[in-house]
Amino acid sequence: MWTSRVVGTLVLLASGLTGAAGASESRSAATNLACATQIVASWTTTQLANETIAIPVNASNIGGLAPAARAGYGGYLLFGSTAPASMAQIFATLQRERPGHYQSIVMTDEEGGGVERLTNLVGSFPWAHTMGSNLNPSQITATGLRVGTALAAAGVNTDLAPVLDVDGRAQDPGAANPDGYRSFSGTPSIAAADATAFMKGLAEAHVLSVVKHFPGLGYSNRNTDYGPAATLSWASLQTSGLVPFRQALANGAAAVMMSNARIPGLTSLPAGLSPAAVQALRQTLGFKGLIVTDSLGAGAISALHLSQPAAAVVALAAGDDLILFGSPTSVKASLALAAQMAAAIVNGVTQGSLSKSTLIAAAAQDLAARNQLTCPAPTTTTTS
Repeated sequence: MWTSRVVGTLVLLASGLTGAAGASESRSAATNLACATQIVASWTTTQLANETIAIPVNASNIGGLAPAARAGYGGYLLFGSTAPASMAQIFATLQRERPGHYQSIVMTDEEGGGVERLTNLVGSFPWAHTMGSNLNPSQITATGLRVGTALAAAGVNTDLAPVLDVDGRAQDPGAANPDGYRSFSGTPSIAAADATAFMKGLAEAHVLSVVKHFPGLGYSNRNTDYGPAATLSWASLQTSGLVPFRQALANGAAAVMMSNARIPGLTSLPAGLSPAAVQALRQTLGFKGLIVTDSLGAGAISALHLSQPAAAVVALAAGDDLILFGSPTSVKASLALAAQMAAAIVNGVTQGSLSKSTLIAAAAQDLAARNQLTCPAPTTTTTS
C-alpha cells in the first residue's frame, strides 16, 4: 500500500492536527514535489506529455494496459461496474512495466448512489444527498473509510470524489442539472462539512480524494456533458460554491477537479481551459496540489470546436496538471486518442503555445501525487 507523506498530510489536517506535525507534513509534500520536479526535468517532451494523460478504460479490460504502462502514461480512469478479482495484482504488474516503476494514478468515480463503479469489489453506498440528509459527519467519514478501504484493496489509489457542489435539488442528475443527488446539501456550510468528512474517510484508507467541480457547479444552468453551461456568478460563488472548497483545502485536500462550465464575472471559457479560473484556485485559494480536468470529451468542450487533443494543450497551458478524456470504447481506441493528445502537447511545446516549464510543472504534480520520491543526488564536479 502506498505510504506517501502527502496522504499523511491529508490525514493529519483532516483530523484537525494543524500544529507542528501538520506543518512538518506540509513541508514533506513540498519536498516531494520538488523531488518530482528534479526527476521529470530530464525527461523528453514526449515522456512529459504522456505523464499528464490518464487513459480511460473499462475495468474488465485492464489486462490490455501493458502498452500504456510502458509508454509512461500518468493515470488510468476506470469505468464499469465489474472488475476482475485480481485487479490489484494486475496494477502491481503494470507498475513494474512503467519506466522507473513509478505508481500511476489509478482512479474511478466512486461517489455513491447512481455514480458508482466496481460494485462487485467495492459494493454500494448512498447518494451524497442521502448521506447528507441522514448521516452525521462521523458516519459519513466511516462510509468514506469503508469505500476507501475497498478501493485500496482493489488497487485503486484515487477517488474522483467527493462532489463539493452546493445544490439542494432532490433529483437525479441529468441534462439540465449536473448535481442533484450528487450534492451533499444546498446549504454551503453543510455541504462543506459533509464532503470534508467523506474526504477524511478516504484519506484514512490512504486513497486520494479529487474534490470537484471547481469553483462549484451547484445551480448551474446546464450539465456540461451535454453542452455549454454557466455556473452562478463569481460574486455569488464567494458565499456559496466556494465555501466547501475553502474548507476542503483547509483540511488538506491534495487534488481538485476543474469544472467544464464558464463562470460569469470571471471567465467565458470552461473553467478547466481558463487561466483565470486556475489562477483563482492557485493564487486566491492558495492551492498547491494536483489539478485535474473534467472530461475533455464533454459537450461544453466540443461546442468550442476544439478537438480533445487541442483542448488538452489549452488545459495544460491554463495550468491543469492531469488530462481526463472520453469514455472507453476499447483499450486500443483509448491509446490511439492518448497518442494523438501526446503528439499535440509535444507540438504545442515546439510551436510555443505551451511552455516546457509549464509541462514540467504539470508532470511533476502528477508524479508526486502517488509516489514518495527521493531527490536525485546532486552532480559533483572536480577540478585539478
